[in-house]
Amino acid sequence: MTYGYIRVSSDKQTVENQRFEIQQFCKREGLHIDCWIEETVSGTRPVSKRRLGRLLRHAGKDDLIICSELSRLGRNLFMIIDILNYCLRRGCAVWTIKDGYRLSDDIQSKVLAFAFGLSAEIERNLISQRTREALARKKAEGQPIGRPKGGHNRPEAHPLYRHKDYILRALARGLSQREIARRLHCSRSTLRRYILDYT
Repeated sequence: MTYGYIRVSSDKQTVENQRFEIQQFCKREGLHIDCWIEETVSGTRPVSKRRLGRLLRHAGKDDLIICSELSRLGRNLFMIIDILNYCLRRGCAVWTIKDGYRLSDDIQSKVLAFAFGLSAEIERNLISQRTREALARKKAEGQPIGRPKGGHNRPEAHPLYRHKDYILRALARGLSQREIARRLHCSRSTLRRYILDYT
């Protein structure tokens, strides 16, 4: 199947420009869109919570996803890399119009995916280096590093404090931390830190 994927970040933006662009591209290439996937959502939202996540779970070998540009898939390089690698492993091709990428199960695509992966690793290292340098500068200037002392460390200042009784009861019933975090709409790491620090 050939999927047309369209994403805009807000209601003020329109999907029509992207749809027209994809339609014109398919006309030139002799392709037909079997299924359109449209959504109005931030590109920073996790893929699993977007319509794109459902599309990726259904797309498989010899399927094709067409979008106007890579930034429609996600707003940061790491997310885009994960999506492209996932598609390549499943044998699903991804074509972008503005960027001119045609990623499928061939050597060129694998080289490009490697280059993307290397770029992501370099970016991670640069972020880590900038963080270390900033912390070193703060330390040299005598600024405090880490969680502020006082009010922010008080249990009642934690956003999960009002759910303390529920968390304790749920743990006593044997509910997993993953399930408790899901019900409280928070990350598992946030819940785990709260349990370790305050219960």
